[in-house]
Amino acid sequence: MTNTQIELDLTDKAAFTFAVHKTDGAARTGAISMPRGTIRTPAFMPVGTAATVKAMYTSQVRELGADIVLGNTYHLMLRPGAERVAELGGLHKFMNWPHPILTDSGGFQVMSLSKLRKLDENGVTFQSHIDGAKHVLTPERSMEIQALLGSDIQMQFDECVKLPCSDAEAERAMRLSLRWAERSRKAFRGQPGQTTFGIVQGGAVPALRIESAKALADMDFGGLAIGGLAVGEPQDVMLAMIDVVEPYLPQNKPRYLMGVGTPDDLIESVSRGVDMFDCVMPTRAGRHGLAYTRYGRVNLRNAKHIDDPRPLDAESSCPAARDYSRAYLNHLVRSGEILGMMLLTWNNLAYYQELMAGMRAAIAEGRFQDFKAQTKERWAQGETKAA
Repeated sequence: MTNTQIELDLTDKAAFTFAVHKTDGAARTGAISMPRGTIRTPAFMPVGTAATVKAMYTSQVRELGADIVLGNTYHLMLRPGAERVAELGGLHKFMNWPHPILTDSGGFQVMSLSKLRKLDENGVTFQSHIDGAKHVLTPERSMEIQALLGSDIQMQFDECVKLPCSDAEAERAMRLSLRWAERSRKAFRGQPGQTTFGIVQGGAVPALRIESAKALADMDFGGLAIGGLAVGEPQDVMLAMIDVVEPYLPQNKPRYLMGVGTPDDLIESVSRGVDMFDCVMPTRAGRHGLAYTRYGRVNLRNAKHIDDPRPLDAESSCPAARDYSRAYLNHLVRSGEILGMMLLTWNNLAYYQELMAGMRAAIAEGRFQDFKAQTKERWAQGETKAA
């Protein structure tokens, strides 16, 4: 299918829809449907920050089972620029990914740029980390950028605070994010099949999280995300906030936990009713010599792998895990070879997608708790059990 055909199809197909097909406890499996494709949930979205999933071809990402990838508003507005991407046919054509794309709003970067920014009611004024140039990002400009990129799911502009923080700081940022949510919703100019998600904030304060979720549900976004977690707090705090918020999230809309996480984070969050995830962890870890497998994490930098002829996982469907020895991967990593980064990123994304597929099947068959227990047992056994 050509990109021209894709654009024509957008006006011909049904709008954004979400259906839950089966539940098992709080865990649920279903599908998000939109003109560019169907997203099977629970879903993990590989992160394509700068219009690329680092060290991967888009065809590889698709073949591993990814239905959607994530792009980053902040990074793309700085380079190559949203207007330029639009002139070149939009983000899908630009990065050769004709399937669904979600763009975050830049809110997380607002947090990470605390030394280079000035924040007020209108938005954020900041210096580019690339060249020091001054930029202003508001809810309206964030939505405009996402519209120029042409993403299928566009996130509201919000303020994300680091944890731990004071209750007063969490409340201030949550209320500002709600006001920005209203402005983002009004500024959204989606094409047929596109939608926008609100973002629940409130730090680690249950009452603030509940208030945020209720207010956003009333705004009638296409879906709701849980933001401001996995930003420094321990896992038990993150899971407690999911437990607090879940009853107030609409049952008929997708729930997206932003920036999460480890395989254990994913399986625990799915068990609490979350549908969508993104995280740089599998790609970043792969570039630094760390592999995720059915038997837990394997650090290929360790000297014990120098003479190890075993693959990462002889039973994996991914060639990177199956067809290369640990000794060779160790050599590539210790030599700083680009191929090592490519192979381990490939392996990691394959494992993440296999984990999501396994969870979807287990929920559909009513055996999610058994799947969760067996998966954790294999992680606990460790790599010595791997063939």
